[in-house]
Amino acid sequence: MMRTTGPSTVTPSTAGRVRWTPTGLGILTMESGTGTRPARLPREGRPDGRPGPAGHPRRLIARAGGEYLFVGVPGGSGTPPAREPAADVLLGPGDICFYDVYEPPRLDFPGGCRLKVFLLARELLGLARSDVPRVTSVPVAPTSGLGALLSPFLSDVADTLGASRPPVGEMLARNAVNLLATLATEHLAEQVRSEEPDTRAVLVPDILDYIDRYLTDADLSPETIARAHHISVRYLHKLFEDQGTTVARLIRRRRLAECRSALTLRSWENVTIAAIAGHWGFASPTHFSRVFRAAYGMSPREWRDFAARGGRGTGDRTGQAEAPPGAGEPRPGG
Repeated sequence: MMRTTGPSTVTPSTAGRVRWTPTGLGILTMESGTGTRPARLPREGRPDGRPGPAGHPRRLIARAGGEYLFVGVPGGSGTPPAREPAADVLLGPGDICFYDVYEPPRLDFPGGCRLKVFLLARELLGLARSDVPRVTSVPVAPTSGLGALLSPFLSDVADTLGASRPPVGEMLARNAVNLLATLATEHLAEQVRSEEPDTRAVLVPDILDYIDRYLTDADLSPETIARAHHISVRYLHKLFEDQGTTVARLIRRRRLAECRSALTLRSWENVTIAAIAGHWGFASPTHFSRVFRAAYGMSPREWRDFAARGGRGTGDRTGQAEAPPGAGEPRPGG
């Protein structure tokens, strides 16, 4: 579908012309139908020439007059599977709705609605063919995090891009493509999670195990953890918010516990405190000393000396000295 140069095969069936940018982004603004002429979204024929699925397409119903945003993407090629009749979807002003240009929905919009349509190849959105049905299943509400940010921005882009000079217009178009790709990724992740209601129960133990396995890696962070588990950083934080902590706090607490243990063990008695801190992922000895004291009420040196006076066992996990008052579990926030 979406060529970066030359004419497009997309055919809008209402008044208006698709404006194409060098980034491969097409923009069309149109008014809803009046009288007996309904508004229709731009569509494209399937590249294999085969017809779309039989039956009635999804119907989108506007709840009120106002502005509605659409992102048209090409779906997968080949013969689509048989589907159940699509349920009607109610839209409110400011909603962002992804749709498949091979199978556009029907619109039931009253007069006074303005439609701003963005046409973009799914490859530029980072979507696989199998992702398209998921992102087109429900709209992005303007009350969602990214929806609230992007709805007014996309509306302004549609109004100003055509009148902008090439350098500014191209920058706006690139930013719009990047933000739409971010929106598609987040929207897809939300739909996948909604299909797996027990995701949290499965993910949290896996993430805790991952943290323990990579605890000595100084690069361990919310970003690396989220990437390893194919979730967004935002969703990762939500998982641990429900558990009453943060990912960074959990990592720090686990590292401090390992350092505290090592400082009492004979197998580590000839290893410097800085080396122990570095082994468990603390890049700065000064920072380590500060957070250790905040957590346990004494410095790492004081803890090691106390453990030595109390006597140590010979095993790596045994014979730890009894801790003095206030030097047990990390304090709240540690």
